[in-house]
Amino acid sequence: MRNWRWGLAALLFSAIFLRIHAVEHHRTQHTERISGSAGDVLDDDPVGRLKVFVYELPSKYNKKILQKDPRCLSHMFAAEIYMHRFLLSSPVRTLNPEEADWFYTPVYTTCDLTPNGLPLPFKSPRMMRSAIQLISSNWPYWNRTEGADHFFITPHDFGACFHYQEEKAIERGILTLLQRATLVQTFGQKNHVCLKEGSITVPPYAPPQKMQSHLIPPKTPRSIFVYFRGLFYDVGNDPEGGYYARGARAAVWENFKDNPLFDISTEHPTTYYEDMQRAIFCLCPLGWAPWSPRLVEAVIFGCIPVIIADDIVLPFADAIPWEEIGVYVPEKDVPNLDTLLTSIPSEVILKKQRLLANPSMKQAMLFPQPAQPGDAFHQILNGLARKLPHDRSIFLKPGEKILNWTAGPVGDLKPW
Repeated sequence: MRNWRWGLAALLFSAIFLRIHAVEHHRTQHTERISGSAGDVLDDDPVGRLKVFVYELPSKYNKKILQKDPRCLSHMFAAEIYMHRFLLSSPVRTLNPEEADWFYTPVYTTCDLTPNGLPLPFKSPRMMRSAIQLISSNWPYWNRTEGADHFFITPHDFGACFHYQEEKAIERGILTLLQRATLVQTFGQKNHVCLKEGSITVPPYAPPQKMQSHLIPPKTPRSIFVYFRGLFYDVGNDPEGGYYARGARAAVWENFKDNPLFDISTEHPTTYYEDMQRAIFCLCPLGWAPWSPRLVEAVIFGCIPVIIADDIVLPFADAIPWEEIGVYVPEKDVPNLDTLLTSIPSEVILKKQRLLANPSMKQAMLFPQPAQPGDAFHQILNGLARKLPHDRSIFLKPGEKILNWTAGPVGDLKPW
């Protein structure tokens, strides 16, 4: 019976594959312009629309931390480092704080790695508090608004809640001193305590040069229907199961490990990037947090992202038409994933692929060195520019205080 189902699935994929390529063969246009306001926003140039003052902090907050562990340059939280470097030479930078629209504090809060390269967030709150105490003591600009015209890069799993486990992140909440600031963070989930209103959700860092070196000829057939590599269970941190990925990854494995339409495994082959370029759909399920680098990789390699993370807020959602390039699957519907994906018309699949082939779509997901027009750096600046001008209500009256400097866990109040 199982072999019969496998054979039927294989025939179904063959029919889908042939149908897609038959339609594609008759088309001369392999990319599609992003229609409407989304495309116009992606192409915005932030230069001339805002000015950013970069605080000069002692190197213990950034450069010395990086010198101790250069691995921080390549992990998925590295946007905080590259954004700092970008701003130092950006034409939006001003050396005159009196004319600044925004103020940026370069603190590398994720550059504290375990031997396995995983960031530890436990020192981050004290480090951030220390940096804010420094700028509020040495410059007058923080005190005018208590940070309402300041932005911070907080690319942890759950942003400025500074914990990698959701329950504990929720318990902590956003660091009190950052509650008036604009947070630029990878974490995004609707109605979540770790995503404050006005935050800018950005893609995680993925090494552009590394991905560029794995590109294969664009006309290579996409002979894999569904692709995924990664954990399905996290036995070490979730021994009873069901908590990790809210059970969604486990459901993928239990339902489709023997399905020939699904190329899924915990193994991470050296051909991982090449395989994504041979796949039609790439699964992007939540893990401990709703986001992962797979989302970036899927877009870069033209593999339609299948987003399995309820209530996720995706990167640059006001500029990138995620509903047009991806497929949303509610976590409860994972057992029906094969039916949902095989029922998508070939014309819809082709349109998504042509949109993904648009260079501006890919550019917006990357933090290249050096920066390029339309990249993630510029999308962040565009997001900040769209918040201007600041409402006069952000400026405090003489003697007015809103933030409680002594709030939060006792451990956060210790000197850093």
